Amino acid sequence: MLNALQTRIIAIVTFLVTVTVLSAVVGWAGYLSALDQLEQRGRSDLALASDRLTGELERYRELAVLMSDHPGVSSAVTGETNNVSDLLRQTADKTGSLDILVVSRFGAELASASGEGAISHGGAPYFERAMDGAMGVYHRVSDRYGQRTFLFAAPIFSESGPVSGAVIVVVNVSAVEAVWRGARPTVFFTDELGVTFISNRSEMVLMARGDVGIARGTSAEYYPDTLRPFLTYRNRELRGRTLWAVEGQRYVPEDALYLSLPLPVIQMTGEALLDVSPAWTLAALQAGVAAAICLAFGAMLFLATERRRTLALANAQLEGAVQARTVELSRINVELRREVSERIAAEAQLTKAQSDLVQAGKLSALGQMSAGISHELNQPLMAIRSYAENAEAFLERGKVDVAGQNLSRIADLARRMGRIIRNLRAFAKQESEGLTDVLLTDVISGVLEIVDARAKGEGVEIAWQPPTQKLVVRGGEVRLQQVVLNLVSNAMDAMAMQETPRRIEIDAECKENRVDLYVRDTGPGLDEPDRIFDPFYSTKQVTSDGTGRDGMGLGLSISYGLVQSFGGMIRGRNHPHGGAVFTVTLDAVHPREDAA
Repeated sequence: MLNALQTRIIAIVTFLVTVTVLSAVVGWAGYLSALDQLEQRGRSDLALASDRLTGELERYRELAVLMSDHPGVSSAVTGETNNVSDLLRQTADKTGSLDILVVSRFGAELASASGEGAISHGGAPYFERAMDGAMGVYHRVSDRYGQRTFLFAAPIFSESGPVSGAVIVVVNVSAVEAVWRGARPTVFFTDELGVTFISNRSEMVLMARGDVGIARGTSAEYYPDTLRPFLTYRNRELRGRTLWAVEGQRYVPEDALYLSLPLPVIQMTGEALLDVSPAWTLAALQAGVAAAICLAFGAMLFLATERRRTLALANAQLEGAVQARTVELSRINVELRREVSERIAAEAQLTKAQSDLVQAGKLSALGQMSAGISHELNQPLMAIRSYAENAEAFLERGKVDVAGQNLSRIADLARRMGRIIRNLRAFAKQESEGLTDVLLTDVISGVLEIVDARAKGEGVEIAWQPPTQKLVVRGGEVRLQQVVLNLVSNAMDAMAMQETPRRIEIDAECKENRVDLYVRDTGPGLDEPDRIFDPFYSTKQVTSDGTGRDGMGLGLSISYGLVQSFGGMIRGRNHPHGGAVFTVTLDAVHPREDAA
């Protein structure tokens, strides 16, 4: 036993170590794959940001070239006119330039769009390159404008050929950055001194790699006293990729993939830091999924092995005890069969008893209304006899028309008696069919015909106005008729002990997929609304004068069971203005409309 336990422990530990190694391999492969995708997307983003920056600056470069060919600018350089400031100002406003300068070949400013104090540009790299006949490009933190600027100097050629001056377009770098400030990924552009001149992260602007003091000394005319230390980071190489671990920055990713792209057009290098935490998350998910699959497979394999071992042990034990248990199992089997048979018989008896109880309730209700029904049938019979004798007399006298009218009345009375008898027979029979579509108005009309005689005899007014729309519900027609008859009969019983008014209001309405049937009386109301559906609960009493009616307290309990068998619900409550209100809620059946 000890050796088997040790073997299982060793197997489990070995399996867990294997799963750990496999998950690590899957996670590392997923991380490298995610880095490949991140690098591809990052290079595209860096190229797009670089193209957008160079494209934006190219507009100002072309502006410098166009302005150098303008006749007004050429006239200002040759001294023929000095009224070019308005032209420069309008052009700067339309193009978004920070300033446009016209400079003589000696470096003196002849005109500017801003109109601020002029400075000498002689000896400046951008000016000297323009004097050589090429486009001068330069960037700096300008004391004159108090912000970072890009300068494009285009030469102005005289009619004889030599350069006579230059047009300098000054670009506001902050305005160029504004359109992509805060965008992802982190992108910055550095110059040959290692200074971050443009970035979509404001905290990285004017950061210098290496010693800030040395950088300030070597770039004083670029960035006078404006440089700050660069990010604190540690870099490492991973299969040809450079990863940075950045410290203490809120808007720069802590763990990032570093990418760079040279931009000789603007004499800068585009750089980007891509957050690699999604790659770690994806790798962790892949490793977790691999571990979960392996563990699930291992667990199933372990359970199957344990089950097989347990079954083998159990089989050995059962084989030893099978002879001793055979007789006992046979005896238990006989007892179980007898108990099942008894339960089936008891269930059949219970079902029959419930059906008999429902039928007894219906026959009891018919018995209570027998006097009224007899009167309802006797009255047409007496009228039929009278009309028949009159018709015979009229026929003897030759008055065929009058005799025909009497015969028509006899036919109407016979149809009325047939309708009453048909409703009684339908109500009295036991319904064996399942749920069907039942027209609620027909059910209520049938019940009202049955109780009409009793209602007239007891002076009860029944208010029922059939709705305009057809209300079709799911249920059994006879069982639903019994529910409505029980509610109406209980309402008349509740009002038997009181003087007028005796009124029963019946109403029905459809609410989406449900139909609500309301039966309200003007009786004394319900003493205990929470107990009215309990079996054998009744408040009916027999009075000394015989006007009261006793009951077993099963009518509402039977109605409750019938409504629930339809998938519906029945509730009872007291009305605020007196009397009780019963609500029967059933599933509505919407008739299908014919296709157009």
